[in-house]
Amino acid sequence: MPSNGPPATPTTPSQPGRGQPEPLVERVAAWSARRRKTALFGWLLFVVLTFVVGAAVGGKGPQNHDPGESGRAQVMVEEAGDDTRPPSENVLVQARDGSPGFRSDTALQQAVQDVGTALRGLSGKVSDVVVPTPAEPGGLVSSDGRSVLVTFSLAGPGHGWDNAAGVVEETQQRIAKVAEDHKGLKIVQAGDASVDFAVEQATSEDFGTAELTSIPLTLVILLVVFGALIAAGIPLLLAVTAVLASMGLLTLAANWLPVNDTASSVVLLVGMAVGVDYTLFYLRREREERLAGRTTEQALRVTAATSGRAVVISGLTVAVSMAGLFLTGIDTFTGMAVGTIAVVLLAVVGSLTALPAVLSMLGPKVDGLRLPWIGRRRAEARESRVWTAVVTQVVRRPLVWGGAAVAALVLAALPAAGMRLADPGLQERFPDSVPEISHLVAIQEAFPGKPAPAQVVVTGDAVGTGAFDKAVTALREQVAKSGGALAEPVRTAEIGDGGTVVVTVPLAGTGNDATSLKALELLREEALPRSLGEVDGLRYAVTGQTAGPADMAAALDSRTPVVFAFVLVFAFLLLVSAFRSLAIPLVSIALNVLSIGAAYGVVTLIFQDGHLSGLLGFESYGGIISWLPLFMFVILFGLSMDYHVFILSRIRELRMEGADTSTAVTRGIGGSAGVVTSAAVVMIAVFSIFATLSMLDYKMLGIGMAVAILVDATLVRGVLLPAALALLGDRSWRLPRALAWIPAVAAEKTPQPPAGHEEAATDSGTEDRTKDVERV
Repeated sequence: MPSNGPPATPTTPSQPGRGQPEPLVERVAAWSARRRKTALFGWLLFVVLTFVVGAAVGGKGPQNHDPGESGRAQVMVEEAGDDTRPPSENVLVQARDGSPGFRSDTALQQAVQDVGTALRGLSGKVSDVVVPTPAEPGGLVSSDGRSVLVTFSLAGPGHGWDNAAGVVEETQQRIAKVAEDHKGLKIVQAGDASVDFAVEQATSEDFGTAELTSIPLTLVILLVVFGALIAAGIPLLLAVTAVLASMGLLTLAANWLPVNDTASSVVLLVGMAVGVDYTLFYLRREREERLAGRTTEQALRVTAATSGRAVVISGLTVAVSMAGLFLTGIDTFTGMAVGTIAVVLLAVVGSLTALPAVLSMLGPKVDGLRLPWIGRRRAEARESRVWTAVVTQVVRRPLVWGGAAVAALVLAALPAAGMRLADPGLQERFPDSVPEISHLVAIQEAFPGKPAPAQVVVTGDAVGTGAFDKAVTALREQVAKSGGALAEPVRTAEIGDGGTVVVTVPLAGTGNDATSLKALELLREEALPRSLGEVDGLRYAVTGQTAGPADMAAALDSRTPVVFAFVLVFAFLLLVSAFRSLAIPLVSIALNVLSIGAAYGVVTLIFQDGHLSGLLGFESYGGIISWLPLFMFVILFGLSMDYHVFILSRIRELRMEGADTSTAVTRGIGGSAGVVTSAAVVMIAVFSIFATLSMLDYKMLGIGMAVAILVDATLVRGVLLPAALALLGDRSWRLPRALAWIPAVAAEKTPQPPAGHEEAATDSGTEDRTKDVERV
C-alpha cells in the first residue's frame, strides 16, 4: 500500500522532538545568527583568501585536449616536448580582378618582395620567411595567379609564443606600411598567433561588457523588487562573493584539472543567477515571518527550516545536474562542471552562514533606505493577485488549461526536431569587426586548406628512416588520387627532441563544411592507412581545425544519452528524498524537459533558420553549435529546479498544515509568485546580456537560457504545475513502498505560530497570513 500524504501535525523547527537533534540547516543558521560577526567576517575572509591565493598561485596544470583522435595527437605533440612550437603566420598579397597573374604582374611581384623584405627586417623575431617567385612558386600562388602567400614563423623553438603578442603587433605594423605603399593590392596578415590574439581580445571585451552590465542591471531590478537599497544590495553581496571565491578555487583546480577560459564566464553566469535566487528565497521568507509577528531571531529560525532547506535541495540538484558533464570525458566541460558546482555550493553555504548573520545584524533595518514612491509599497509584501487569479482558474479546469499549455510548448519545440548540430567557422562565430578573421577567410578562399590544414602527428622508431620517407611519398600519391579532396603541398616538420614529425595535408572546403569533413574522413580512412599505416613502428593521429570539432561532435553524439540518463535518474532520486513522493519528481522532470524542449525549438528557429538574425546581429550558418544542447540541458535542468523546489516546498508546507490540494496549490503558487518572478527577471536579464555579445556561441546560449527561464516562470509555474497537481490530487504526495528505501531529506518543515499568535494556525489566521507575501 502506498504511504499517505504528509502529516497534518508538524514539529516546530524551534522545538525539535525529544531525543531528536535539531536539523543541521537550522543549527548552522542559528549559530550564524548568534555569532553573526564571526560568521559574516569568516565568510568574507574565506572569499578574500581564496581569491588572493588563487590569483597568487595561478593555474598552469593540464592542457585542454580535444576528445578522440585529435586529443591523442595533441598529447603526442606534448610528449615530444614541443609545447612551444613557433606559431606560423601568412601574408596574403592579392591583385584585383583582371590581373595577368603573378608571372606577368610586376606590381604584384614587387609587393611580394616588399613583404619579404619587411619581415626579414625583424631578424631574431621571425624566422622561416618563405617568399615565392615566378620561377619557384612553391605552392604559394593561387590557381588563377592573382593571389600569393608569404609565410613565416615567429621567433624559433622555445620562445615563439613567449613574445608572440609583441612580435605579431610589429609584423602587422610593417605589413600595414607595405599595404599603404601598394594601395592597388590587398595585403593582409592572418595566422596562428594573430587570429588567436584577435579572438582572445574580442572574447575578453565581450566578457568585460557582460560583467560591467550584469551587476548594475541586477541591482536596478532588485531595487524595484525590494524598494530599498539595503535589501537590494544583500543578494548582490552573496552572489558576487560566491563568484569571487569560486574563481579562486577554479584557478587552484586548474593546477590539476584542464580548465579553459570559458569556465570563468559560466561561473559568472550561474553564480549571479543562483546567488540572487537563494538570497531572494531567504529574504522573502524572513520578511514574511517578521510581518507575521515573529522576532528577528524567530523569523531566521523559521526561514532556515523552510526556505533554507529548499535552498539546500535546490543547490544539490543543480550540482548533481552539472556533475553530469564529467561523464562526457571532454576537457572543455570539466572546467565548466568544476566551476559551476563550486559556485552553486558556495552560494548555498553563504546562504546558510553569511546571510543569516547579515539579517541578524540588520533586523528590521534590512528594509532601510527605501526608494521614494515604491519603497513603502514593496516593504508591505502582499500576495500576487494576478497569479492567484490565474492559478485559481487553472485548478478549476486543469485539463483545459494544462492541455493548452502543453500544446503551446510542444508547438514551440517542434522546430527542434530538425535541429542540425554543426560547429561554425570563425567567420560565422565572430562578427566581421574582427579583421584577422576576415583576412583568414580571404586566404582560405584563395588557398583552400592552406591556413588550417590537417595535421598528422607521427611518432615511433621508424620516423626518419627510409621506410618513413617512402610512406610520405605514398601519402602524396594518395593526395594526387583524391580528386581534389586532399591537396598539396604535403609538408613534414620534425618537432621536439626528435622522433616525432608533423605532416600537414591541406583539405578541400572551408574547414568546417561537409566538403572538409569528407576530406578528413578520406584522409583518416584511406590515405593514411595506405601510406603511413603500412609501416611497422609508426603511430599517427590526425588533429587540426577540422578534426577537432569533428571529434567533439562524435564524442557528444555517443555520450549525450549517458549524461541525460544520469541527470534524470539522480534528480529523480533527490526529489523523491526531498518530497517523499513518486508523482512530484516525475511531474517536475517532465515539465523541465518540456520547457527545455521549447527552448531548443526557439533556438533552432532563430539561429538555424535565421529568424531575427538582423535584430540580433548574426548570420545563420544553418546549424546549432554541437555542445550547446547538452550544456543547456544540464544547466537549465538544475536552475529550473530552483523554482520547482521552492514552490513545491511551499505547497507541501500548506498541505502539512491541513489545507486541501487545491487550496495549497493556489496559495503556494500565488504566495511565492513575487520571489519567483523577481528571480526569473534577474536570470532573464543576465542571460539576455549574453545574447548581445559578439560571439555566436554566447548569443545562442543567452537566448536559449532566457527563453527557457521565461517559459519556466510563466507557463510551467503558473499553468502546467498547478494543473498537474490538481489532476493528481492527494496522489501527488504518496510514495510507493518500493521506493521507501530512499533516505528522507525533508525539503521544508512547517513552523508553528509565534507566541501570542496561535490563532494564525487556524483557517482564518492562515488566510490572513498568506497576504503577507511579495507582490509581483
